[in-house]
Amino acid sequence: MNEKMPIPNTIFPIGEKNTAYAQYFVGQSYLNMLTTKGLPIGNVTFEPGCRNNWHIHHARSGGGQILLCTTGRGYYQAWGKAPQELHPGDVVVIPAGVKHWHGAAPNCWFSHLAIEIPGEDTHSEWLEPVSNQTYHPLP
Repeated sequence: MNEKMPIPNTIFPIGEKNTAYAQYFVGQSYLNMLTTKGLPIGNVTFEPGCRNNWHIHHARSGGGQILLCTTGRGYYQAWGKAPQELHPGDVVVIPAGVKHWHGAAPNCWFSHLAIEIPGEDTHSEWLEPVSNQTYHPLP
């Protein structure tokens, strides 16, 4: 973990380093799957400056993702739209087919619960990293 910044108080345990998806992140993230039965819910924690790549949740019907922000400060951005600052208690509903990214602010830890919305033929398509030109102007 990042020794320079204090780990935030969290409702859910941070979990292990997110090695399974590390190739799709800039920086270090941690994943604690709270449940994989029924409705998959993962607690994702981002070290300061960490963000995932642009990605799309595809589905023939239904699908998408819901983010329930629990700790720290982060960002969500849909392709072609301005970034949205996120704080504990914020909820982001991401419909299937929307290219987007999410992650921590440059100087703050961030955690959210990631809930996969059930759908038919769902899968995620991981795309390019979020460029420094997109990310570093954020406060």
